[in-house]
Amino acid sequence: MRRISFFIFFLLCYLPSVSAAIGASASVSSSQGGAGISYDNPDTLFVARDGTGQFRNISEAIEVCRAFMEYHKVIFVKRGVYKEKLIIPSWLTNIEICGEDAENTIITYDDHANITMGDGSWAMGDGQQLTPALQRQKMGTFRTYTLKVEGSDITLKNITVENNAARLGQAVALHTEGDRLRFIGCRFLGHQDTVYTGVGGTRLYFEDCYIEGTTDFIFGPSTAWFENCEIHSKADSYITAASTPADVAYGYVFNHCRLTADEGVSRVYLGRPWRPYAYTLFMNCTMGSHIVPAGWDNWKNAENEKTARYLEYNNTGEGARTVERVAWSRQLSKKEAAGITLQHVVF
Repeated sequence: MRRISFFIFFLLCYLPSVSAAIGASASVSSSQGGAGISYDNPDTLFVARDGTGQFRNISEAIEVCRAFMEYHKVIFVKRGVYKEKLIIPSWLTNIEICGEDAENTIITYDDHANITMGDGSWAMGDGQQLTPALQRQKMGTFRTYTLKVEGSDITLKNITVENNAARLGQAVALHTEGDRLRFIGCRFLGHQDTVYTGVGGTRLYFEDCYIEGTTDFIFGPSTAWFENCEIHSKADSYITAASTPADVAYGYVFNHCRLTADEGVSRVYLGRPWRPYAYTLFMNCTMGSHIVPAGWDNWKNAENEKTARYLEYNNTGEGARTVERVAWSRQLSKKEAAGITLQHVVF
């Protein structure tokens, strides 16, 4: 009887530990390329540089996600610096990458436009090798991303995406191509061309984000709503360079945002049209004294003044004075502004 009682006590106390150990071992094995674990479920994946998660790199966690998931999948990223050049491919949907906190959870890379292809990290897909001619070619703006989001219905929360290249050329931190993308409580750090919204007609939403840069650091053809974000200029230059297609009703809308600048920065334009029908609206924003009285620039092309859609409404701060704004920009009426809502523009 005493032996039977001891055996039951052993089972109750030790088998759960053994089972947990086996599970942990299987997870580690799978994250290192082993088999036996299915990730085709809504369970959260954990990434940690120190090895305490299922994966050490974010790219490894992305790799195990199933194509066109109908459920919501969270990749939780613990504090750390992740030097990765990432792509979330077009066949991935419904993924949320959530950092432990934005200040200390950082995805970073350092490509810039003037690196030659042979020296950079960019490579052709499907295992193809760069030809000698391509190896000598400059990388160009659109290959410099730290994070490229091709998939739709992707969310990023509480994480920093940084391009920390030297100021030797355009250097994109975030490059978007997917639709219905959300960025909540994130930081996007860089110099020229920090955030590239890359496909016309796609819809993006930024909330409580910090975006910094020097020249044209928010640019591209997408429709994007920025809610309660800080837009920080690091040099006398231009904030936006929209290239909104002529047949798309809205481009960039900044609502309740704060426009700030480094000390000594005093001549910043709200935007200039990368393409003729650029659409940019600032409403209910606070604009620092670094915003020039004219507000907008025509990119040295008077023809752009006939087509660019540059709008403002109910802004405050020293940079919001409209007396000297360029004649080809427009102040919205209260009725017009009331019709521009998040639900109408993006979702």
